[in-house]
Amino acid sequence: MEGKNPAAHSAPGQQDVARGSTTNGLPVDASLAPTLEDAHAPRQSAIVNLRVVILSLVSIALAAVAALVAQALTRLIGLVTNLSFYGRFSFDFTSPAYNHLGAWVIVVPVIGGVIVGLMARYGSAAIRGHGIPEAMEQILLGGSRIPPRVTLLKPVSAAIAIGMGGPFGAEGPIIATGGALGSLVGQLMKITADERKTLLSAGAAAGMAATFGSPISAVLLAVELLLFEYRTRSIIPVALACATAAGIRIAFVGTTPIFAMPAVPHPDGLALVMYLILGAIVGVASVYVTRAVYAVEDAFDHLPIHWMWWPAIGAIAVGVIGYFSPHTLGVGYDNIENIISGSIAGRAVFFLFVLKFISWAISLGSGTSGGTLAPLFTIGGGLGSVLGAAVIAAFPHIGMDVRLAALVGMAAMFAGASRALLASVVFAFETTRQPAGLLPLLGGCTCAYLISALMMRTTIMTEKIARRGARVVVDYTVDYLDQVLVKDAASRKVVALRADDTVESVRSWLESRVEGTGHQGFPVLDKQGDLVGVLTRRDLFDPNAPTSVPLRDVLKRPPAIVYQDNSVREAADHMVSEDVGRLPVVTRDAPAKVVGWLTRSDMLSAHKRRLDAERNAEQAIEIRLIRLERA
Repeated sequence: MEGKNPAAHSAPGQQDVARGSTTNGLPVDASLAPTLEDAHAPRQSAIVNLRVVILSLVSIALAAVAALVAQALTRLIGLVTNLSFYGRFSFDFTSPAYNHLGAWVIVVPVIGGVIVGLMARYGSAAIRGHGIPEAMEQILLGGSRIPPRVTLLKPVSAAIAIGMGGPFGAEGPIIATGGALGSLVGQLMKITADERKTLLSAGAAAGMAATFGSPISAVLLAVELLLFEYRTRSIIPVALACATAAGIRIAFVGTTPIFAMPAVPHPDGLALVMYLILGAIVGVASVYVTRAVYAVEDAFDHLPIHWMWWPAIGAIAVGVIGYFSPHTLGVGYDNIENIISGSIAGRAVFFLFVLKFISWAISLGSGTSGGTLAPLFTIGGGLGSVLGAAVIAAFPHIGMDVRLAALVGMAAMFAGASRALLASVVFAFETTRQPAGLLPLLGGCTCAYLISALMMRTTIMTEKIARRGARVVVDYTVDYLDQVLVKDAASRKVVALRADDTVESVRSWLESRVEGTGHQGFPVLDKQGDLVGVLTRRDLFDPNAPTSVPLRDVLKRPPAIVYQDNSVREAADHMVSEDVGRLPVVTRDAPAKVVGWLTRSDMLSAHKRRLDAERNAEQAIEIRLIRLERA
């Protein structure tokens, strides 16, 4: 295209170019071609800019606050636990499993459920639920705007629910609170919805990093569940926030991993295969765990009483189960550590994770304030431990380790339920520091991910959002149009109009329906072949337009152009911002010389080439399979 000047059609009565004519009341020098100052060119996208630096600084400050909130919430849960189950005033984070309340232990979670229900009804209903799905919903449907009151009510309600025996982890409410803080800061600043989403994700990921000391998996969780993208402008603030939060956590609790476990041996080939199979089995379980949670939620929806009382009803099951199995009460981080370290195994683990699942599913389905990560880790770790022990008992020569089986089960359950594959693998490593587990974790979690994706379209994080009519995209690909240059998509054959032709003569030519008259828009060139504007058929057939004037006098604004080295995505965005359906293509060396013509149809044709290539590849595979069958 470059170097070829399009020829205008041979409309009759071409007029000399006259100086001093006007367009919109402004003097026009017809000998002057449009320059970059008056032509509207697309803005070339930058990888980062000053706004990214500002967002990064804000994210660091936000992460510091989120890390402090995480420490405060942990101590508040400890205070509520100590007051409710032990009758003492202490902020020490402790388990309610060792209480001596007897049957009165059933009442404590119910009281917590009543309080949470009242807070949800008269404070904000947004405090109900898991934490992460609600943040995802606000990102997808609410412009990343979380009501400010949630910033206070969510952690307080969670501290009450968990501290009074709710079978949840502290991480869900902390993640939700960090996200609410980020959203609040974003609403106070004059930033875009995408930038507000980055702050929300930075706050949420910082909350996870501050809870578990797992900054890398927190970044991956943000990418896989919150950002819905992997772009430089968003990943930098989130990563800095996670690093900051993890650093502050070290200042409070040190560098010891949250789930300490003894070193495990590296698995051999046969053991690795068994871990893959274990991951697949846990993947199946993750599907039914998700379905069970939402089945319970649906059952509560049919109760003939106000939802304010549902958390108290769900808490009855929590209290009853907690009476028979006290370790199902509360956060249960000690349960996770005991399972993956091999301190408990066999029948004890089986009853623990089954009863924990029942208690958690009923309580979460009731709409109380809680989280999903720690319960999923307990359920998955327990299932992995039981399956690993069964394989070891039946086939001792395989070389599996029950602790590593529990670790794979823990991560695979989260990978299958949430589809946060990379976050699950790295999280298990960061929280245990077991390098021997990386390969089994990658294989097991991937198998769980695969099985879950085959059996279930949504996840435990997205099912609620999907039910409300939102489309949740989980596959992130580079925009195809961002990979195609304008010069490769634009039409080389350009039908142009002469600036000195009259409107009447051009109308006559268009009505003749000869070749080239079927286009909807045309570039307008002066005698030197330089671009002076663009006219559409609507402009030319406007009944209010005078017919005896030259085309240059009909032009209403400087032309919107696109460079041939712009991407088609940049061109599409430029079309939207300029409210046009076609763009003259020019070069940067000669921005007045039209070398091509880009329309919306040309952009669709670029997509068609991609689809044709994929279809041809699929057909080639089918042909090979048919030949193999015949052979």
